Amino acid sequence: MKRAGQVLGFVGIVVFVMFLSAPLLFMVLFAGGQAWLPVTVAGVLAVILWFGFAIFGVRRKKIVFGIPLGLLAIGFLIASPSLYKLTKPVVHADGVALYEYSPFAEGTKAVSLDGPGTFRMEGDLPVIDGATALYPLYAAFAQAVYPEKDYDPYMSEVMSNRTGQAYESLINGEVDLIFAAGPSEAQKERARQAGKELDLTPIGKEAFVFFVNRKNPVDGLSQKEIRGIYAGEITNWKEVGGPSTEIRAYQRPPDSGSQTALEAFMGDTPIMEAPTEQTADLMSGIIEDVADYRNYGGAIGYTFRFYSQSMIGNHDVRLLAVDGVEPTADNIRSGDYPIVSELYAITAGTDNPNVAPFIDWILSEEGQEIVEKTGYVGIGE
Repeated sequence: MKRAGQVLGFVGIVVFVMFLSAPLLFMVLFAGGQAWLPVTVAGVLAVILWFGFAIFGVRRKKIVFGIPLGLLAIGFLIASPSLYKLTKPVVHADGVALYEYSPFAEGTKAVSLDGPGTFRMEGDLPVIDGATALYPLYAAFAQAVYPEKDYDPYMSEVMSNRTGQAYESLINGEVDLIFAAGPSEAQKERARQAGKELDLTPIGKEAFVFFVNRKNPVDGLSQKEIRGIYAGEITNWKEVGGPSTEIRAYQRPPDSGSQTALEAFMGDTPIMEAPTEQTADLMSGIIEDVADYRNYGGAIGYTFRFYSQSMIGNHDVRLLAVDGVEPTADNIRSGDYPIVSELYAITAGTDNPNVAPFIDWILSEEGQEIVEKTGYVGIGE
């Protein structure tokens, strides 16, 4: 009878502990804390065991303390690779603080013309969207010619929903104009299927750059070496004059501006599979996503020069010279830096009468002044 009561009590404790720990397990699994899951599970089991030992009268210290602590040690051992990963800072390639550049906002970082502009928008305002890294540029365009009011970066006539979503919105007719790098083949195909023709107007130029951990002694690569890395043919830094360290070649998600730029740079050379990581999503469970750049000693990533300036500011990463040429504005203008992408104003058959004169103004001296002052290189250079 006593044993039955103990068993019943233990079952009750198990149910009680699982009920209390369920929110914690849910939070760890679906709120970005998956690395701690083995430790959390081990901790819950250890608590259950301690209650069980008390209920069944187990008194031997080696058992009471040894087994639960052993479980925790196993949990930490299983989790250690993921926990180590968390010590490596992530350098995001699309993390511009958009509100800091909102048109007409107090203290905005969006640049202004030196004097009054010659063009002002009246009537039907074009709804514009675009790449995150280009928001500071087209927010400044809007500040120069749009009526003064509040323009929320995520829901207004001047917003930024990243390159992939901006193209989708343009193709679906939800926006009149986007500012981005050129479309991927998949985006071109979606436009064709929708019966839309993408009209690309170059408005500026920018360097496509590669960056590494600041402690990496390699300060430059050739185009051939970069293609070898992203094709999976070069896998260790010692092959390009660096230390004997595995190369972690990060990529960006499909249809992002920088991933499309990588595809253009690689040309006919196949790109190896991107590093992935498991991500918990409430709607779809555990899925595989393209991994964010994490600043391991052997890491390499890529982006555009203007946005990289904020990365360089934290001293975590360093831009590489390509074919011996640094990615500076002067080297972009001169054509010496070998990987330069055009920035575009892109339409898909809009009937908004203000779009064409707006693009004409962007190509004017005033519009190009804003391109230069923001930190890009003008199209006429």
